[in-house]
Amino acid sequence: MPPLDFKDFQEKLSTHFRPFHRSFQFWVRAVDIYTGYKVFQLRVSFVKDVKKQEEMWEVQHELAAEKIYATCADLGGFFLKIAQIIGKPDLAPAAWVRRLVTLCDRAPATPFDAIQPVLEKELGQSIGEIFERFDVDPIGSASIAQVHRARLRGDKNDVVVKVQHPGVQDLMMTDIRNLQAFALYMQKTDIKFDLYSVTKEMEKQIGYEFDFIREADAMERIKRFLYENNKKRPVLVPRVIRDMVTRRVLVMEYIDGIPILNLGDEIAKRGINPGGKLAAAAKQKILESLTIAYGQMILKSGFFHADPHPGNILICKGSEVALLDYGQVKDLPRQVEDWIC
Repeated sequence: MPPLDFKDFQEKLSTHFRPFHRSFQFWVRAVDIYTGYKVFQLRVSFVKDVKKQEEMWEVQHELAAEKIYATCADLGGFFLKIAQIIGKPDLAPAAWVRRLVTLCDRAPATPFDAIQPVLEKELGQSIGEIFERFDVDPIGSASIAQVHRARLRGDKNDVVVKVQHPGVQDLMMTDIRNLQAFALYMQKTDIKFDLYSVTKEMEKQIGYEFDFIREADAMERIKRFLYENNKKRPVLVPRVIRDMVTRRVLVMEYIDGIPILNLGDEIAKRGINPGGKLAAAAKQKILESLTIAYGQMILKSGFFHADPHPGNILICKGSEVALLDYGQVKDLPRQVEDWIC
């Protein structure tokens, strides 16, 4: 029997206990946030002035927002998805939205030495054989994958290489089941709403995101529909490098643009008045492009990009909009399409 390699033993032990550690971290933080609100509810009940109550609630939401932000940022994975979902004005207190919206595409990057074996195994060749240049520092990292800028051998244009974080699927399933247990408790004690069913739907939908072949198919289907049904395309959709797509790796064309969250800073940097006519016209054009694209996808096609958070929207030259990340798509049943139309 070969001697046990201590480093391998450490790695296996770490992998085995990592889900337990995440579960412990989640429950400690969730209980802290929950009990904070319960104690606050008791305290605010003694205040009779309505305006004072509102001010106290705002402070409490800001305190909770910091704790929720720290939980999502520290644990990453599925909790970044949660931040994207609840960080919307119609789903959460304003203080939560202001804090959580900044988490889009802020997931910690996986070191390149851990990413390289995934890439080479999935693509069947070494990175040096496939790429003329490969930037080891990712240009973005999200909950499931990170993206690197590169250039294929014999090509003149750059591409984006999207690769899954190793082991991310198992960790995210652990996160979802913890959240489902918390949802069951909340709906039995505090919330008169079937929150558990929402988390089950999230589990189903996020499961699709681990299959990049499915994502590539969705990207090509939406690109074909929008480009063929418009004289001028309403949004840019990246071109898939079809022979370089696997379940865990997706190579597509690189689109140069500014994340929509950074648009205000870019406008100011160029010396343009953010409240002036030029900025207003650019914003109107961006809004029209997204409205046309989503209106056509939902009402005409019934198949649409279902994850339009700010991290997936780029603003390109001439205020043209690029729509990225097709891991989340929805295909409306025919009866729903008929009802809408």
